[in-house]
Amino acid sequence: MKEKLYIIKIGGALIDDEELLEQFLEQFAEIQEKKILVHGGGKLATTLADKLGIEQKLVNGRRITDKDTLDIVAMVYAGGINKNIVAKLQQKKCKAIGFSGADANLIKAKKREHAEIDFGFVGDIEKKSVNKKLISKLIKLHLVPVFSSITHDKKGNLFNTNADTIASVIAQALSSKYDVELLYCFDKEGVLEDVENPESVIKNISEEEFSTLKEDGKLHKGILPKLENALGAVKNNVNKVFLIKETQLKNHIENHHAGTEICL
Repeated sequence: MKEKLYIIKIGGALIDDEELLEQFLEQFAEIQEKKILVHGGGKLATTLADKLGIEQKLVNGRRITDKDTLDIVAMVYAGGINKNIVAKLQQKKCKAIGFSGADANLIKAKKREHAEIDFGFVGDIEKKSVNKKLISKLIKLHLVPVFSSITHDKKGNLFNTNADTIASVIAQALSSKYDVELLYCFDKEGVLEDVENPESVIKNISEEEFSTLKEDGKLHKGILPKLENALGAVKNNVNKVFLIKETQLKNHIENHHAGTEICL
């Protein structure tokens, strides 16, 4: 029987709220099973770019990561945010160790290719991008890996990579070794049928239901990358995938009924 492994992803809204982050990390530290934390960025990178006078370019809502922006996000995501989270977890007697994808060649990316847009230093990854043997060794040493959203190409280049995707591909890569449960933690109770009504949680979403909801325009654009990555995980043998409210982590671990479950 495979050992249980939780892979938990948190985003910028939680990272920007010091009190909520503290509460979340308290719940995360209490999880007794094997676990990995993946985090995105927050407003800090944008704030720092503004202070330095570095213009942030967006195309269709997607960030263009030029060299100056890459320097900032690497500093903030893999540096300040990652080490702050690790330090807080150490305070809670959780043996966390922080990584970017470049460390020990843990996640190798390819520069994003697009017919019309040069996204700059944005990296795309897939299941085989992940050094699952080394991550498994770290877990066996009772360490808790904490991944930032910075990867590399093994040619000396760093890349800004979507943290939802990082969580999904790590879950896919480790699903052959562990009973993986992937949790996307964010600021809603789950996927909502009505974004203004927190009671309208959709308990289960299949690929077919996702397509229907998307076509009907019922999904907020911010939830789409999470759902696409969640479905990718389910289709690649990740045992369970949920989208839950970050404050419901402990409740979900104990009772398994919070949020929205993604299924085939």
